Amino acid sequence: MTTRRRAPVWRAALISLMAGPTVSLAAVPATAPTLADCDVADWQTVLHASTGPVDARAIWLDRHQLQWPAVEARTGSRFRLVRSAAGRLVLAKGQVAQGVDDAFTLGAAANPEPVARFKYLAPGVRLDVAADDAARLPALITGQWALVHEAADGTLLDVTTLQWPAWLDEVYSPARQLSLLGATVAAARSTRFELWAPTARGVAVCVYRHGDGPALAARALQRDEATGAWRHTEPADWSGRYYRYLVDVFVPGTGWVRNRVSDPYAASLTTDSRRAYITNWDDARLKPAGWDTHRAPDKVQANTDMVVYELHVRDFSAGDASVPAAHRGKYLAFTDTASRGMRHLRALAQTGLTDIHLLPVFDLATVPEQGCVTPLVPKAAPDSKAQQAAVMAVAATDCFNWGYDPFHYSAPEGSFASDAADGAARIREFRAMVAALHRAGLRVGMDVVYNHTAAAGQSPKSVLDRIVPGYYHRLDANGVVERSTCCDNTATEHVMMAKLMTDSVKLWATQYRIDSFRFDLMAHQPRAAMEVLQREVNAATGRHVNLIGEGWNFGEIADGKRFVQASQLSLNGSGIGTFSDRGRDAVRGGSAGDEGDNLTQRKGYTNGAVDGPRDEAMRLADQVRIGLAGTLRDYELQTWQGETKRLDQIDYAGQPAGYASQPGEVVNYVENHDNQTLFDNNALKLPPGTSGAERARVQMLAVAINLFSQGVAYFHAGIDTLRSKSLDRNSYDSGDWFNRLDWSYQTNFFGTGLPPQRDNESSWRVFQPLLADKTLQPTPRDIAWTRDAFRDLLAVRASTPLFRLRDAAEVRQRLSFPNSGPQQNPAVLVGRLDGTGRVDARFDELLYFVNVAESAQALTLPELAKGAAWRLHPVHTTPGAADQRAREARVDAASGTFTIPPRTALVFVRG
Repeated sequence: MTTRRRAPVWRAALISLMAGPTVSLAAVPATAPTLADCDVADWQTVLHASTGPVDARAIWLDRHQLQWPAVEARTGSRFRLVRSAAGRLVLAKGQVAQGVDDAFTLGAAANPEPVARFKYLAPGVRLDVAADDAARLPALITGQWALVHEAADGTLLDVTTLQWPAWLDEVYSPARQLSLLGATVAAARSTRFELWAPTARGVAVCVYRHGDGPALAARALQRDEATGAWRHTEPADWSGRYYRYLVDVFVPGTGWVRNRVSDPYAASLTTDSRRAYITNWDDARLKPAGWDTHRAPDKVQANTDMVVYELHVRDFSAGDASVPAAHRGKYLAFTDTASRGMRHLRALAQTGLTDIHLLPVFDLATVPEQGCVTPLVPKAAPDSKAQQAAVMAVAATDCFNWGYDPFHYSAPEGSFASDAADGAARIREFRAMVAALHRAGLRVGMDVVYNHTAAAGQSPKSVLDRIVPGYYHRLDANGVVERSTCCDNTATEHVMMAKLMTDSVKLWATQYRIDSFRFDLMAHQPRAAMEVLQREVNAATGRHVNLIGEGWNFGEIADGKRFVQASQLSLNGSGIGTFSDRGRDAVRGGSAGDEGDNLTQRKGYTNGAVDGPRDEAMRLADQVRIGLAGTLRDYELQTWQGETKRLDQIDYAGQPAGYASQPGEVVNYVENHDNQTLFDNNALKLPPGTSGAERARVQMLAVAINLFSQGVAYFHAGIDTLRSKSLDRNSYDSGDWFNRLDWSYQTNFFGTGLPPQRDNESSWRVFQPLLADKTLQPTPRDIAWTRDAFRDLLAVRASTPLFRLRDAAEVRQRLSFPNSGPQQNPAVLVGRLDGTGRVDARFDELLYFVNVAESAQALTLPELAKGAAWRLHPVHTTPGAADQRAREARVDAASGTFTIPPRTALVFVRG
């Protein structure tokens, strides 16, 4: 609840002294706040309510220029910046402005040339601030501001507030060099607090002995005029204690507010993120056994070496009975080396998996860290609505969420810790998880979400906006926070938001030894910001940290409207990888937005398209070859229409199909946490009556294509155990029930109820008969075969660097597609990789085949009949090889005819 309280003496003094237009904040002596101020329960107190405009239609372009889109000057009119220190502006159209302490008359811009950063703005009046006035503004930055358009008689024609970020970025540009933001414990047994809050009137820190209980100290921070940061150094070691800030700041539409807010740079927290934890990284309490000496496995020298398994911390162990009950769903489950889940991960590491990528593990806003509930799911029919109803009834308070709702970017999530109230436990147990995975032979990656926050404005779960209102988020033409990402979009084109992102990634990479990062909706960030991040993180760690992310081009920043994006088409040459929808959609069929009948009718290359029109089958086969060639811009392919084209000359939904400059800039995948799992997708598309064994084979055809493709190979946890989410297309808040994994390999949880109504109701009529069909539920034998076949395919990829070439020129030189062009057999993909001249290639040459047809296919490739005899890859001929059908493949050496068994992926080698 918002309450009004009397301002304490130290704040009242500031208000009084700031009333005059020439008073500098630096001249105002700060006195200590009282402990009572710290112990107020409300997250905000309105010190002085204010009226006035809340829209922000005027935009600062730099420290001298403003633009007011869709507004033009009138004869005899004028534009003025007006300010009230106490927030007492009264601005009504047709009336004269009242409550003005300071006013600055603006002139027409002398240089109205477009500013690249603001090319998205609609035309409107461009205004200049006089040099002398511009010099005065920093001393007056606090308070209520507006831009007014006045008639000749002084009455108001229009009024708006302002978007300040560009002004703040320029005036406080030295802030980008700040290196001690947050709470820092020095070796000299002192504790330093530093917060960037240039528009605040006062900042204090409250320090607490515990995550709850009364404050033990309150200290006023001092403002640095050059950077806009506030800081205080206490001559004591306060590590292990907790803190939060009191920030007095003006909020348009509310007034002067005292926000009790945690730290954007918080390194750990107490329960439900109420207070930040003062962290000394050398404290023994934060280090699990062996932390200082353990090392990550050295198995990735370039992006293309990465084979990634995407895993949610809770999914991994919540249902694993071999994990101690206290560890289930927690970081510590990864330390239980004898559990079924850890045995599974070690087996993957031993056969070629390199990285575990954890779905968000930073502090998130939607899971109660204490007292989360477990739904009571009734026993019901496999196509019943009852299960989802029970799950969704407690979705807001249960223990599960994917976690794409950032609260604090640099602190571990508390619901995965054994004790969310203990800030040290989060750090120690997170580190223990990382060390355990490293010891299992796996590097650790993080899914990070810097493109939005869970909340903005004065929400209790808003941090950034309650410290510097209107700065950290991207605003539309009216000053409203953009939400194209689902939530409140951040603006990493702003200096301090980009810095927060970079500093956060550096912390995870240095203090937790995270090896790689996957950026959610990365195209909502500037390429330049990502390149700076890459350089700084590499420098901080002394190693190359692999960066990949989603490069989808949409929303208010689409097509470079505001900056050059970190998108598929704009990142080429950066070395940063983006997920490719080209191969994904071709293999799976349809697109991510399909619903209803489209889910069953839009077949993919592996699940039925080759049984349809020949032209469509060949088109899809070419689309898959584009992925196999690393989606490279300059790779040339003879298309099904007989033309030889560079991949960037081939159309994909109005965009170039090939977009990467180097193979490490593409991430290949056929399943991740979004949309239906691959098993569920195939349940929708494969013909009724397809046996469980054949469904498993179809699953592995898609996996093989992914592993044979140049670039990063990325998989969703459970793809190797036929994972099902009972057809759920968006399980982000679908509870443990629809996100289960079974490391005992007995079930995949298909047919455990209709998926949640929220995202699936439009397709329920399609889902119900499938979920009720017991023949679609795989047997333990089907699951075990898939598990073992996946490991064999991992081993094939790991056996030679020819599957993970690092350079586009080498891909062009070594990779070719013998069965392509207008005479191709579209049911069989054939890739030839030439190992000549590579001493590490292991083979002189290899041929991979993927036959998606239900019958054996014979291909005559006479140009491959010459030279040494072809033989099956050694993985296929080991006694324990999972896919015995691969051994039925035959080669006629005289004619060069290869006979490939039905629904089989295999590799021939020679030399």
